[in-house]
Amino acid sequence: MKKFVVLAVLFALPIIAYLFFASGKNNFAKLPVLTEQVSDISALDSEQSLSFKDKISIVAFFGTNLEGLKGNTFNLDQKILEKYYEFNDFQFVVILPEEAREEAEAFRKEFSGISKTEKWKFAFGSREEIQKVFKSFESPHKLDDAYTPYVFIIDKDLNLRGRDNDEDHGELYAYDSRSVAELNNKMDDDVKVILAEYRLALKKNNNESKSILKKQ
Repeated sequence: MKKFVVLAVLFALPIIAYLFFASGKNNFAKLPVLTEQVSDISALDSEQSLSFKDKISIVAFFGTNLEGLKGNTFNLDQKILEKYYEFNDFQFVVILPEEAREEAEAFRKEFSGISKTEKWKFAFGSREEIQKVFKSFESPHKLDDAYTPYVFIIDKDLNLRGRDNDEDHGELYAYDSRSVAELNNKMDDDVKVILAEYRLALKKNNNESKSILKKQ
């Protein structure tokens, strides 16, 4: 009898595992697009040419009180950013009002000992310009003096990505930088999904190119 049980388990486990991963692939093969064609930031002032295009961007609107956002930034850096800094097509963009320039530089220097702050990209604009970019995201969130604790994922084609069937929020347009649990359990998973999506697309394109060259 024991032999039959063992054999049944050995046969059943691979089938169960296959069904689990197959369903996961169907559910998480692509991170949903919630807003198409958000406004680019190429017109904003920055240290170098800065754009959402051709980059996977984590976007924050942190206002002028950066001193009060150390906890938010530490959470975001430790739970999300430090895991993905090495990806060339990944960037962290902080959009700030013009008058926050000095505070932004001091903020970056203070975090330089615990984070790769050279990877942080600041874009500065008037409140009207910032509001225009933010409004284009078409999220349910609001800016308060150019600030929101929520951070967004923008893909290489200027689309806002998130969840369209989140168990807590329904449509999840952004992630609360004050919540370690939300960053760790939701945003990290979603960043992995979108990075995997682009890696698979790149691999497919490379394979197709090789196939065309062989035929020639």
